[in-house]
Amino acid sequence: MRDPTSGEAEPDPLDERMKVNCQGVSQEISDGAARAAELIRSAGRVIALTGAGASTESGIPDFRSRNGLWSRFDPLEYGTIGVFRRDPGKVWTMLAELLAVTDAEPNAGHRALAAMEAMGRLHGIITQNIDGLHQKAGSRSVVEFHGSLAAFSCGRCRTRQSLAEVRTMPLPPLCTCGAVLKPDVVFFDEAIPPDALRVTEQLIGTADVLIVAGTSCQVAPASTIPLRVRRRGGRIIEVNLEPALGQLADITLANGFGASMSCLLAHLQGK
Repeated sequence: MRDPTSGEAEPDPLDERMKVNCQGVSQEISDGAARAAELIRSAGRVIALTGAGASTESGIPDFRSRNGLWSRFDPLEYGTIGVFRRDPGKVWTMLAELLAVTDAEPNAGHRALAAMEAMGRLHGIITQNIDGLHQKAGSRSVVEFHGSLAAFSCGRCRTRQSLAEVRTMPLPPLCTCGAVLKPDVVFFDEAIPPDALRVTEQLIGTADVLIVAGTSCQVAPASTIPLRVRRRGGRIIEVNLEPALGQLADITLANGFGASMSCLLAHLQGK
């Protein structure tokens, strides 16, 4: 477009946003983040699905990575509710390591998602993580699809204890009734909590754009969420060091979670 009084072309707002330099990422990733920002701006409702890769930059190993938990503990021997009921002490040798993740702090990617929510650009996060880092970063609308380490329950008398209380107890932690406490996380052979399913369905049913970050989408039923959003006509932005969605994604940022989300936020803010 030209300014008729000067005869010079006026700058295109999109071109100006595409010039944003995002620290620590390539120009290709910055350009992709700019396109993602435009997609988000044009959307009515945007949600996110996050997995273990969103927390690795906070010092929490991916469960399936070379040094992850499942490299040392067979999930079929330590990660099922059946095993916990038969031998909770054995399972707590693994759970004791999980308690360490509660000391982790949010990274730049968590903070970027919280900032997007504060801007009104993000309407909810469905996370497969149990570390609570999204909430620590300031996100308010978070569905903990696989539960949380924030609380522990007694299968015998239904008493619940907070993480702070459990951390003062010898391991395995015992309820006052004598039973071993279980973290409020979803084991492999447990059902997803009904409230988590209900809110997830609400978010999926209204999503115009889904940001998939830090998950290879291998664990059902969370793995079906991108396809369900796509079938509704929604658009998908993938943020993964090793992209997993292929052509299902409209925009793929093959880069780290923190740097990619910070760059996306910068474009949304017009910086």
